[in-house]
Amino acid sequence: MKHPLLFLSLICLSATIQAKNEIVSMMPANGATNVCIDTHLVLTMSETPVVGQSGCICIYDKQSKQLIDKLDISIPPGPTEPQPRNPDALYTPVPYVYKSEHVTNRNTVPGTPSGVNKRDTSRYQLDIIGGFSDAFHFYPVIVRGNVVTIYLHHNMLEYGHEYYVTIDKDVIEGFDGIANNKAWTFKTKTLPPKAENREITVSADGNADFSTVQGAMDFIPDSIESAEQGYIVRIKNGDYLELVYFRNKRFVTIEGESSDGVLIHYPNNEVFNPHPADIKTNELRGTFPSRRAAFAADHCSDLVFRNLTLQTDCKGQAEGFLVNGERIFSENLHIIGDGDALQANGSCYWLNCRIDGGGDCILGRGPSFFNHCTLASPGPFMWIRNTQENHGNVFVDCHFIGLSPRATIGRLPDNKGKNYPNAECVLLNCTLENITETAWGKVDSTAYTATLLEFNSCAADGKPLDTSRRHPVIKQLHPIDDAETIARYSNARWVLQW
Repeated sequence: MKHPLLFLSLICLSATIQAKNEIVSMMPANGATNVCIDTHLVLTMSETPVVGQSGCICIYDKQSKQLIDKLDISIPPGPTEPQPRNPDALYTPVPYVYKSEHVTNRNTVPGTPSGVNKRDTSRYQLDIIGGFSDAFHFYPVIVRGNVVTIYLHHNMLEYGHEYYVTIDKDVIEGFDGIANNKAWTFKTKTLPPKAENREITVSADGNADFSTVQGAMDFIPDSIESAEQGYIVRIKNGDYLELVYFRNKRFVTIEGESSDGVLIHYPNNEVFNPHPADIKTNELRGTFPSRRAAFAADHCSDLVFRNLTLQTDCKGQAEGFLVNGERIFSENLHIIGDGDALQANGSCYWLNCRIDGGGDCILGRGPSFFNHCTLASPGPFMWIRNTQENHGNVFVDCHFIGLSPRATIGRLPDNKGKNYPNAECVLLNCTLENITETAWGKVDSTAYTATLLEFNSCAADGKPLDTSRRHPVIKQLHPIDDAETIARYSNARWVLQW
């Protein structure tokens, strides 16, 4: 007769053996050719993977046997708690300088300060993205379902090279790893897109010039001088789980195949990628760049964004889209964030866009002109911070949807001892749904000089709203007496000074 405990042990051992995790498929496939140089490494596993606490993923040049990139899984991706407040931190004492240099992980140590800030010595994953040498915290491995996506450091692969991948046993629990230099090999495309080709393509499956949005933007030269020399980046429908940051770009159109079909997103926020501990953030020109958005266009001009969904997968101060620049045009974008879903610093035109946020939906110093846009938020839709140098936020024929009883158009409280006395918000012919009767949240006396104008607001059923209980700072425009003011604010060129 078999011993019952021995029999049970045999069953458990058998279940453990059967639960061994194995590779179902690879992308790129083993032996693949014509692979994009910005490719991720993707494994589909037989069982739901669990990322381990140690081990490395390495990629080697097959011919030279040189180690090209190494991901140490024992290093945490990034902070999970807010950094301690530093009472000695200062605003950037000199304007931040956006140098046009080819800074990558190949030629610069990630974490190298690009401004007057000190080097961050904390031990987290670091990746230089878009030439920002201070670098970003990132997830070297992301698991979704049975799929493992491995994120190499940016700009490490080259055209016309063959590589092989090794994975230590401890990287994925229950997976034996890859030790053989022939088990996962691939060759990159022989040449980049031709220099005279001003239209480049992106596809998440690799069947294009690039497989990531970041790869395409890294390829485009900085500071293009004219529209005739500009580029069009066409993004095929797909799920692009990547942190996107680029700077110094001009005359580029980034166009998705469809707004609902192109999703560009990443789990990023102020906790995961904070500002330097010794530098305060502010909304003035020349401040240190923010790293907390899922998608950021920094120090750019004359850009067009069309047919995209830009989303952060985190809560907190986490923009889906952050833009610093001039003459930025966006059409058919769906922007999804939490606190501060959209941050816009510089002249921007928004046409037929939807913005979903968790409060202070729109942040920034403006000016922004919103035309036929839809905004949804459970809290304030904006905290306007423009100075007297430019206009603020103007909304024409837009729809505001409150998602809770707290929903207000905006607020202007004192912010750490300062306020925004020149803040400007104008609503013309807008629909206000589930918005408080006062329309505005807290407006401290230091902001009573703000320009808050409203004309012809209506409810969701199209009926005119009763504005008699509006905050006293808000001025209701008269169709005849204020006709000239209404005409000016209806003119995007006047608002944006284009």
